[in-house]
Amino acid sequence: MREMFDFHTHTLISDGDFIPAESARRAEVAGYRILGFSDHSDCATLESQMPLILAAARAENRSRSGLTALPGTELTHVRPGQIREAVRLARELGACYVLAHGETLSEPVAPGTNLAAIEAGVDILAHPGLISPDEARLAAERGVRLEISGKRGHSLANGHVAKLARKFGAGLIFGSDAHTVGDMPTRDFAERVCLAAGLEEPEVAEMFRQAGEFGLRLAKLAGQGGDPGTPGPRPGSR
Repeated sequence: MREMFDFHTHTLISDGDFIPAESARRAEVAGYRILGFSDHSDCATLESQMPLILAAARAENRSRSGLTALPGTELTHVRPGQIREAVRLARELGACYVLAHGETLSEPVAPGTNLAAIEAGVDILAHPGLISPDEARLAAERGVRLEISGKRGHSLANGHVAKLARKFGAGLIFGSDAHTVGDMPTRDFAERVCLAAGLEEPEVAEMFRQAGEFGLRLAKLAGQGGDPGTPGPRPGSR
């Protein structure tokens, strides 16, 4: 089975259906090489959630099953004016990467969230919806990856995101946004979602190659080669 890299999944630490151990086992069976725990958070919940996410990543990585778990978070419905502070806090608490819940078409995300998240230096802007050309250009300049979403509803703007990312040279990354049974796709299915968004096969192959490099770099920086789940610096641009 071909290797899969996914930085956008949820457990019952927020609103997913599974404890982290079951999420990891299901990911392992689906061919995952990198699994990111990125439960929904805001300024009120980060301090209680991150120790659990860190512990979950450490527990999975002790098994050395071939799957590397990474501790992250998805800042969700955080007010634009609070996003920079939330990113800072998440990193201080040990998140080795940070997603922001972008302006998806399927939820009432506050206008200005995409821009605030890019300016704050998140690693991934999840399902950014009808992201503007200026925001896509800034994401390219700042090294913020734009997500091609595998989630129903959030995926409605995948074609728009792919088009602007190509135009301005922004990095793309696939995210399953997994919450429950059937949400963790194989690499083959994830690639089909990306092709359906209008990407060409070489673009998809390059996107997953970069995702693999990103994940391995995070693991090395966060765990110094052994234990993702230990705080580390942001890996920088793509």
